[in-house]
Amino acid sequence: MLLTAGGYVLPSGTLTAVMLVTVVVGTTAALLAWRERQEPGAVPLTAMLAGQVWWSVFFVFEFRAGTFAGKVFYSDIQWLGVVVIPVAWLLFALEYTGRDHYVRPRYVALLSVVPVVTVVLAATNASHDLLYLDTELVTEAGRQVLDRTGGPWYWVITGYTYLLGLLGSIPLLGLVRSDALPFRGQSLGLLVGTLAPWASNVLFLAGAVPVPSLDPTPVFFAVSGVAYLGAITRFRLLGTSPSANHRARRLVFERMREGAVVVDRHDYVVDLNEQAAEILDVDPREVLGSPAAEVIPRYEQLPEEGRASRHLTLGEGLQSRQYDATVTAVADFHDRSLGGVVSFHDVSDHLRRQQRLEVLNRVLRHNIRTETNLIYGNADLMDAEGAHVDAVKEGAMRIEAISDKARDVIDIFERGRQPGQSLMLTTVVEECIEEISDEYPTVTVDLEFGSGGDFADGPDAVDAADTADGASTDDPDDAAVSPVVTSVLKNVVENAAEHNTAADPWVRVRATCTEGVVEIRVADNGPGISDHERTALDRGNETPLDHGSGLGLWLIAWGTELADGDLTIDDRDGGGTVVTVRVPRIAAGSL
Repeated sequence: MLLTAGGYVLPSGTLTAVMLVTVVVGTTAALLAWRERQEPGAVPLTAMLAGQVWWSVFFVFEFRAGTFAGKVFYSDIQWLGVVVIPVAWLLFALEYTGRDHYVRPRYVALLSVVPVVTVVLAATNASHDLLYLDTELVTEAGRQVLDRTGGPWYWVITGYTYLLGLLGSIPLLGLVRSDALPFRGQSLGLLVGTLAPWASNVLFLAGAVPVPSLDPTPVFFAVSGVAYLGAITRFRLLGTSPSANHRARRLVFERMREGAVVVDRHDYVVDLNEQAAEILDVDPREVLGSPAAEVIPRYEQLPEEGRASRHLTLGEGLQSRQYDATVTAVADFHDRSLGGVVSFHDVSDHLRRQQRLEVLNRVLRHNIRTETNLIYGNADLMDAEGAHVDAVKEGAMRIEAISDKARDVIDIFERGRQPGQSLMLTTVVEECIEEISDEYPTVTVDLEFGSGGDFADGPDAVDAADTADGASTDDPDDAAVSPVVTSVLKNVVENAAEHNTAADPWVRVRATCTEGVVEIRVADNGPGISDHERTALDRGNETPLDHGSGLGLWLIAWGTELADGDLTIDDRDGGGTVVTVRVPRIAAGSL
């Protein structure tokens, strides 16, 4: 018999029966967990339940053993199950909540160092006093039980066990507040199953149990088994798992289309996703922990609290991108500031579409209206004097030209939405030159492949040393470009020829191929491009008082942009203009 609280005598057979139930329940739960071993956390949960069953079985053997040596043996062998439980519990909690990146062989090996040492010390306890200082048989309620006094390592493994138990419980506590009923039920069942034997062990260590020499922890494994069975069967512990939540949220943060930078309340960068690193052109490993003002341009102009946005332009020229930089405050449950998230929403395409609409609107409302008024005015004069027929015809032709340009704009937009197509560079350039030469026979159009040139000395000058960025040139015959380049090049050469008022007008076209870039340079000896045309193009939009004369330059700029290229316009020494278009080179036959 065994004395319990209040002096009640519990028969030893009853204790054995209770432990048998504990073993059966624990084994059943372990088998159910093992059956779902493909689910996150199932294998560690099986190991933890097996450890509890192991401890319970040899606890009964120790209790019923009739000799001192037998009791000591069964007491020592229980450590195999004891040390498995906290390690398996922590691994289960990590996998179950989606933090499985910590469940790696090297981490498991580190977690197992203290348990392995404990098992070794238990097996060799007779030769040292590290695990137990003293072991003796005492008689309580007419039955002999072991009374063991813990040594230094006993308290090490005890503290280690409670530490792992606490660490494993922390992520589960977060699920208690989950909106999903199954997750709340699962986490509560797991916490109850863990706290029951944990509390009984604390009472045992404090000497607050009916039999001070007998650890009742295995008895409370019956409560654990029932709680785990309820979590598995009632709340589908291994059928509905929150393991994806943690990883999914991190994945959304890392792969979201918007760039996001997390800053703390002291304005230091503590996290950023891949998109933000690309937008800001930084290495995450180098900027984490740096002041946000050193990482985010004009950071000091962003609002400090709440949610607001500021327009931000990053990059230069046609390669620049526009972003709405939005700051979202992050606070704790007490509404105390923890920092914020700076997100970058790319509005470049939206602004460029708006820009295009503004230009087209200006052309339709201003240029066409002006030309129409001229036609009506000259028509009235023609009725009166009969001398303005040519002016009427010219106005009509200008309207037709504007219409043609508008169609070209629509054409390049359509081509830009058709990826996977290409045209041979030589075909594009030669057909363009032939068409412009036929249209403007008084203009000398010179074409050259494979060399640079500064265009300084007229149509026949060649300077082979001046290549694109000093790079060696390749044969253009096997190079291909985006179909959009056709409209771009045609308009560049046409503008150079149409507006050339020199006595001996000429246009030179040179196409240079390097490893990854095609550079087309078009020079002329005409009057050049006016400042207000360039101003509108550089600014990226037009105003009622400052706008271009038509669609030609805009078509060139938009087409180069759609081809992922770069456009530069320079004055030529001696008069005229040099327009350089650089676009990605596509190997012939690659598409």
